[in-house]
Amino acid sequence: MSHACCGDPERQADHRSASPLRTADWLSLAASPTFAIMALLTSVLDSGSAEMLCSTMQGSLLSGMTTMYLLMSAFHSAPWLKLLARLGGGSKL
Repeated sequence: MSHACCGDPERQADHRSASPLRTADWLSLAASPTFAIMALLTSVLDSGSAEMLCSTMQGSLLSGMTTMYLLMSAFHSAPWLKLLARLGGGSKL
């Protein structure tokens, strides 16, 4: 059978395996902005009711959901940094 009419089976297999990888790459880019938005919404919409119940947590900079979401956003920023390095002409990471 000719590869011209039906396409190269090896190339189609590469395309099928690359598609989920591309989807995973784009999905990994969603984590950091999602956590940043959650931090913003938590800081704006949170009325402080949880802090009123837990008076022992006062004074700690690392307590609270807003801080947790900001840290998670920072920890998940690696895919964005890799994308910016590729777009900026830097070396491929």
